[in-house]
Amino acid sequence: MKLIILLLLPFALIGQNTVKPISGSVKALNFVNSLNETQRKKAVFPFNEMNRYEWHFLPAAMIGRTGIAVKDLDSLQKENLHLLLHAYLSKEGYVRTTNIMDFEYLLKEMQPKNPGRIPENYSVTIYGTPSQDSIWGWKFSGHHLALNFTIVKDKIGFAPFFFGVYPAEVKDGPKKGTRLLKDQEDLGFELVNSLTPEQKNVAIFDLRAFTEIVTTNSQKAGPLEPVGLFANRMNPEQKIVLNKVIASYLLSMPVSLATARIKKIAFEDMNSIRFGWAGGLIPGKPHYYRIQGKTFLIEFDNTQDNANHIHTVWRDFNGDFGLDLIREHYHDTHHHQ
Repeated sequence: MKLIILLLLPFALIGQNTVKPISGSVKALNFVNSLNETQRKKAVFPFNEMNRYEWHFLPAAMIGRTGIAVKDLDSLQKENLHLLLHAYLSKEGYVRTTNIMDFEYLLKEMQPKNPGRIPENYSVTIYGTPSQDSIWGWKFSGHHLALNFTIVKDKIGFAPFFFGVYPAEVKDGPKKGTRLLKDQEDLGFELVNSLTPEQKNVAIFDLRAFTEIVTTNSQKAGPLEPVGLFANRMNPEQKIVLNKVIASYLLSMPVSLATARIKKIAFEDMNSIRFGWAGGLIPGKPHYYRIQGKTFLIEFDNTQDNANHIHTVWRDFNGDFGLDLIREHYHDTHHHQ
């Protein structure tokens, strides 16, 4: 129970509304109903459509997306989309998402000749019929964003989810000093630099950082090589920082979902969580870390553009694309027949 309390600690500081799946599905249906027939053909697919499992984080001008792009929506449709994002993200997750989208305007200013810098080139795709089907899903994707939601009756799956940012720290102009993924980076540095030399020998598994997250945009992610320092080999202060790192990712979820995920980690992953580091130990040097448990994986990578370009991902080994919820649903349905 101590670990659960530690893990829940960051969430005690937030007073957010928990998501109401029914109102979320109604908002999704409102969005679908606001589309015209041509848009709907682009945006809505059957739930079992295989492109549900395809996801990317490169600019949409480089790798096309399914769905309807924000730039092709009118003001009412955009409003409905933002209500949908609000419903399935925490306040912090929504702000993070919209800030990353807004950075495309910054990149367009920084790279005016790059044809791939197209603001609002983010797409939304709906799978199934929200509020009518017991199982449906949706995804939102574009440069440095990939959010995948699966709704099974009253339960929500939110994985894989990817947040990235370039520049990780804005070096000049009106936004100078802005860091959209500050906590994920700073807490990682705080943790690795709090380790004793003996702990570092175990935690640091490579002196060079990877050039990209190892799982990339794979449709299925299995556990990576079991490297790094076990959480139960950390002192209480280090465990608190580790919990804060994990929480910095879960904070994008609605509180009810994040709390459920934390409890699952506390019960299933308690003795299997490892923290592994590769690369430099100070800002400005390429660095990478992963936190891996029995059921989940976090990857953080900052190596590109002079270590000023962050990619982060959360993977659920059994729950990406809601596969655990779907299995549970069909198992229960079968047993009740």
